[in-house]
Amino acid sequence: MKGLDRTEVIFRIFSYVFLTLFAIVCLYPMIYVLSVALSDTAGYTSNNIWLLPLVSDGNGGTRVGISPFDSANSAFAYVVSEKTFWFSYCNTIFYAFYGTAVSMIIGITGGYALSKTRLMFGRGFNFLLSFTMWFSAGIIATYQNFVNLGIKNKYGFIIGLGFNAFNIILLRNGFKGVPTEIEEAATIDGASEFQLLTKIYIPMSKSTIATVTMFYALSRWNGYYWASILLSEEDQPLQVHMRTMLQDIENSEIDWSVSHNYSQDSAMFAMVICSIIPIIILYPLMQRYFAAGVNVGGVKE
Repeated sequence: MKGLDRTEVIFRIFSYVFLTLFAIVCLYPMIYVLSVALSDTAGYTSNNIWLLPLVSDGNGGTRVGISPFDSANSAFAYVVSEKTFWFSYCNTIFYAFYGTAVSMIIGITGGYALSKTRLMFGRGFNFLLSFTMWFSAGIIATYQNFVNLGIKNKYGFIIGLGFNAFNIILLRNGFKGVPTEIEEAATIDGASEFQLLTKIYIPMSKSTIATVTMFYALSRWNGYYWASILLSEEDQPLQVHMRTMLQDIENSEIDWSVSHNYSQDSAMFAMVICSIIPIIILYPLMQRYFAAGVNVGGVKE
């Protein structure tokens, strides 16, 4: 911290300490969920889970109460053995991948068109886009609209929920940040609108596009409400199926402490851990684009 005066040094130390503590507070619930998912019945019922479940070893000491990984009677083994859980997992991957792709095609083409001042009735289209963020027809009218449009299957669900005004505005503002001089030079060289979009605007807006892609992917992966209403049981994604499984586990009259080596909560938390693994892997890879992408797409100079 050379070259900093005393107040700047104090501020930086305070900031680092505060952010470290805040990160620990945010991380601890994840650690607790993982600990409960790994815990055996004795470890969970001991109410002594902080980082790892600890139980008495009978000799005045303690041991770590974790179900063996190679045991067929563990919470994660139960989740792995649930075929319907993985079938809904595949549904979620399908919705996340193809839903994000469809949404990005709509968002990129729409954002590119709306970023052009030469677009006929451009002000009106931009106003209507923003208007949908302030007012909506309500849940009942929206549901009736979805039903009338036939959005009650996998493919209709992907297309029907492919529009998001906020994300299109981010892309529009990101495209507006591309210097017009580059577009003019490419136009003089004979570039078409499609070439301008694919060769200039998309490569120069990678941060904004990556950020919006992550927003869409998270929305599709965590989607619950409309999926639970519009989709049939065999087409339901992971979040809806997990809710059904969690209710079945909670309402089970079987004493799991007798028939299993883990508690009901361990089974539920094991499902939660399995459901967020792809996001945990993907999010850090996209993190470096977030700050730049939101700043470019959210602010118009």
